[in-house]
This record gives sequence, C-alpha cells and structure tokens, in this order.
Amino acid sequence: MLRTVQGCAEDLATGAVTSRSLVEECLAKIADPAGEGARAFISVSGEAARASADAQDALRRAGRAASPYAGIPIAVKDLYDVAGERSMAGSRALADATPAQAHAPTIARMLAAGFVPVGRTNMTEFAYSGIGANPHYGTPLSPWDRSSARIPGGSSSGSAVAVADGMAVVALGSDTGGSCRIPAALCGIVGYKPTASRVPLGGVVPLSASLDSLGPLGASVSCCAIVDAILAGEEPVLPVSRPLAGLRLAIPREIMRDGMDATVTATFERAVATLKAQGALIVEVSFQPLLDIGPAMSRGGFTGPESFDWHRDLLARKGDLYDPRVRSRIEPGADMTAADYVALSAARRRIIAAMDALTAPYDALLMPTCPIVAPRIAELAEDAEYFRLNALLLRNPSTGNFLDRCSISLPCNAPGAAPVGLMLMGETSGDKALFAIAACIEAALAR
Repeated sequence: MLRTVQGCAEDLATGAVTSRSLVEECLAKIADPAGEGARAFISVSGEAARASADAQDALRRAGRAASPYAGIPIAVKDLYDVAGERSMAGSRALADATPAQAHAPTIARMLAAGFVPVGRTNMTEFAYSGIGANPHYGTPLSPWDRSSARIPGGSSSGSAVAVADGMAVVALGSDTGGSCRIPAALCGIVGYKPTASRVPLGGVVPLSASLDSLGPLGASVSCCAIVDAILAGEEPVLPVSRPLAGLRLAIPREIMRDGMDATVTATFERAVATLKAQGALIVEVSFQPLLDIGPAMSRGGFTGPESFDWHRDLLARKGDLYDPRVRSRIEPGADMTAADYVALSAARRRIIAAMDALTAPYDALLMPTCPIVAPRIAELAEDAEYFRLNALLLRNPSTGNFLDRCSISLPCNAPGAAPVGLMLMGETSGDKALFAIAACIEAALAR
C-alpha cells in the first residue's frame, strides 16, 4: 500500500512517523540495486533531504511546522528550477547549464509548505514524448510486468515510477499533451493536469507556451488535490466527495475509444458498469468539434513552432547531443508560417467555444486515459512503431490541453492487473469540482 500525502500528514501529527524516517524510507528504495531508482532519478539529494527532514522535525517539535504536510518527501521532475541545481530537462545538451539562481515559483511554494525534495526525476528529453524513453539516462520501467520491461509513459516517467515504487510520496510533473496523466495511467497511480492558468510556469523549461501546465502525480486523488492547491497558491483542503448518484458523465462517441486493446476495453467497460450500478448517469454523446481538432492541427500544432523558438540556438550549438527522436519533432517547427499559426489559434478558440456549449449539461467527460496498456520497450526499436504508439498514447489526454481544461487520470484496474487509467475531463477553471467528482469515483471503484 502506497503512502498518501494526507496519511503522512496524520502520522507526522501524531508522531507515528518522523520526516527523517519517511525520507530514509524513500532514499533506501531509491538506492535499492534491485529497484528502478538509478533510472527513475537523474540526481538524488540525499544529504540535503536528510538535513531538511531533521529541520522539519525540529520545527514540528517546537510547534512551528509550516503546514500539516511539512516533512513529506517529494520528487521533482528535471525541468523545475531549484536554486543551485541544473535544470537539464532530461538532456545532455543542458548538462553544463548554469545552476538556477532562484527557485521556480512552484518549487518555492512547495518548500514553503515544508515538503522535502529527495531528487530530480528522469523524463523524456525536453518533455517531447508520451513514451517516457530516455536514451541518455535510461528508461525507468513501469511497475507492471517488470520482467517484460514495459514503458512507464511520459514525459513525467521518473515522477510516476518514483511514486509507484514508494521512492517519493508525491511527485511534480508537467503536462503539455498528457505528460502527467499518461505515466500515471501506465504506472497505476493518479495524475493531474490543472487548468493551465492556475499554476505559474515560471522557472520551468518550456515545451509549448500554449499548452504547458504543471501538475502532481500521487497515490490518490487527495494527494493530487493537496499538491495542486499548493502549486496554485491556494489553501489546500481535502476534496469533498460529491454523491455519485445522479452524477452526469458523458463518454464521447468520437475518437476516444478508437484502437482500444482488449484489456483496456474490458477494464473501462467494467468501470463504467460499476459507476452506473452505484447511481451515476453515464451516456454516450456525439461531440462533433472533437473531429475538428485534427484538421486544425494539419499544418502543424502549437508544440512544434513554440518548442523550436526556445530550442533554435541550443540546437545550432548542441543539436548532436539531442535524442534524434526528439530533435526530429522540434526542427519541423521552423517551417510553420505565421499565417498557419494564427489560423490554428483561431480554430482553437472556435473549437473551445463549441465544446463548452456542448458539455455544459454534464458534470464531466469520461474516457480511457490511454487506449492501450504499456507496450514493451522492445516494441519501440523501429522509429515508425515508436511514433505510432506515441501518437496513440497522447491522443486522448492531449485533447484536454487543446481545450484548456482540467483533467485527471485515476486507476480503474483490479489489483495486480495491467494498469488502466480512467480519465475525467472537467471544465476550464472547474478544478475543485473535478476533484470532488474524482474523489467519489475513486471511492466507488474501490468498493
């Protein structure tokens, strides 16, 4: 059983655990040669974490704990600025970058609440893939069927594996097209994408300014709700689970269930049946604007040109150090015209307005996070298959980024079975409402 943020807070309050004991537990799992620590983490902050844990324990004994969560170990994706550390974004091209002079606002908020970073987690280079593979630092394995060496999902691969293996209680990720929710789904945990504007992007290596968002990965919905609130500068509270009976959920007829494998199909249908049996009102609905997203992106999406703008100088100097599969996706961004970009932005506004009107009668949209279970790493040897599977994994969750909505993935598989994510998509700025819905669905699936 994985530790949760709220569970740790309660144990710290009663003295059942100390921050030092929690940190030592995580560091031991990271260092275990039989585990995934060496691939899940790019760097480990053992000495600093122990010192921070001791400081948090002393403050708690003095009645001066910064928050109920002070002393809880957290892992940080390798694109957040932490003062004195290099933000390499999983790349060799930034290995000699100047260490950050200041914390990213999100890191500053987590530290102010007393969380203890144990290390920087591995990721797809520059966050540019939903697979989670990294040729520079290794690819951490999904916890499921580990002997078969399956992908963890990306780009927040190390963050997901760190939580799933108990190497951190919670982890920070980023989500431009599903990078919190895909690895959460393939690793059997919870991943959250907030409404992008709620959480400041400063001090984080960008991928796409139009689509980037920063979110948590954790063992439960409440873990993500607590950390999301802190990242957004809000007072963290446990989500109040709303009644499942009468909850109105819509499953899109278009796109979202195309290409589902047998395991995901059976698991998703069982989850839907479970929710219906407990009173949820679930209907299949046609949302035609979803079919307009592909044509709108046909001349290139936001990510290519926006990433190229950030990378152009670095590519000119150190392009040979990039993962070729990442470089091959960034460089075409140079070819998108200003007119194409303006047309895409206008199409996005139209599609968002159309979807907002159509989804208004429903509390949330419901769909599988990914249509397939985690593929074996060996299946990705050829570029054609790598890019096919990458597009398939990104397809469903990236819709939430395009529509600028909050979205969450929670596991819906039976214990020990292949991890399958159930994705909920709320309204823009409807984050608190979505957490309440996710909490009741999490409880219903547990029953």
